[in-house]
Amino acid sequence: MKIAFFVGSADISGGTYVVFQHALHAIQEGHDVTLVLQYPYVASQRKWHPALDVLRIVQIWDLGEEHFDLAIATWWRTATELHKINADQYAYFVQSIESRFYPDAERPLQSLVDSTYDLGLPVVTEATWIQEHLQERHGNDARLVRNGIRKDLYRLDGPTHAPRGRDLRVLVEGPFGVFFKNVGRSLKLARTSRADQTWLLTSSQLRWYPGVDRLFSRVPIDQVPAIYRSCDVIVKLSYVEGMFGPPLEMFHCGGTAIVYNVTGHDEYIRNGENALVLQRDDEAGVVNALNLLKDSPDELQRLKHNAIATAEAWPDWDTSSTQFEAVLRQMHTMPAVDRIELRERNEHFWARYVADENERLKHIPQHVSLRKRVGARLYRIRAIHDFRQWCRYIGEGWF
Repeated sequence: MKIAFFVGSADISGGTYVVFQHALHAIQEGHDVTLVLQYPYVASQRKWHPALDVLRIVQIWDLGEEHFDLAIATWWRTATELHKINADQYAYFVQSIESRFYPDAERPLQSLVDSTYDLGLPVVTEATWIQEHLQERHGNDARLVRNGIRKDLYRLDGPTHAPRGRDLRVLVEGPFGVFFKNVGRSLKLARTSRADQTWLLTSSQLRWYPGVDRLFSRVPIDQVPAIYRSCDVIVKLSYVEGMFGPPLEMFHCGGTAIVYNVTGHDEYIRNGENALVLQRDDEAGVVNALNLLKDSPDELQRLKHNAIATAEAWPDWDTSSTQFEAVLRQMHTMPAVDRIELRERNEHFWARYVADENERLKHIPQHVSLRKRVGARLYRIRAIHDFRQWCRYIGEGWF
């Protein structure tokens, strides 16, 4: 088949990583694969994943009427423009319920995101909770293919930045500026605990961050395992996740995890067995959990031992992507989604969003609206944008 994977950008993200793995496998199986981008592609993005040296990459506006057998949306914004790709069949790879990425104050936007699950597209997803949500809320019989993991990369043996020892070394992972990733709060709680060291792994562009012992910014994927193997526990306090990959990667590298009871954690995390799970916003519980691991080396080793057993039982990417490719073949043979009808549905949902958003904005005080407009203009000045962004990142972890 000639397949188009439609993504937002080629930049570092967990969701894009999953798409790349499935796309590479599809090429190995003889498919003609194109990565279609919604946002501009820059050369610096090429460094983080080897797929970018293999995949054909085309911007959506350069695609024209090139024909594909199957076009797959991989993010809600790509679903709203999927009809711009000329294909015999359309599908949707749902990696989370992405309306949860936005605050309740933006209900029109939440509704727009949810509308993409009602476009009538065949759906494949990566987590049981997403499959159940789509069935219960949208009547969509989504297929389930759990993500695999690169066992050649994420393994117990290999390079480290520093050997593990008696000190408790904590890793916080994730981007700043994304409220539901909760990276700043995770750093603050790690500092509050009696952990000996806190390391930070982030896709945000940073050269320095106060209060962390080691900083790793925008690291290529093949360099990540050495960071995991150097730390004892990953603190990942997201509010929303799909498959929740980083703790599983840490398991494969010999560590354990402290997490909130976020969606997707129960695919492989067992509280008190291979990791510690806290209720959302139980910050005192997070600090206590870190102190427990500091004060009880035997408990830390028990969790690590069970985490390794969990990792050994988890499938690799060849297994996962073989299942995913089989699902793509099935979806290609399903009754075709009409391109014109898909466009009309998207236009209808966008029109409803615009009307609802305009109504919402009427109730925002004028001084708030003005501040947002002025701030948006200031952000266009690069130096001011970078400084304000850095200050915001610092604020997340210190205030």
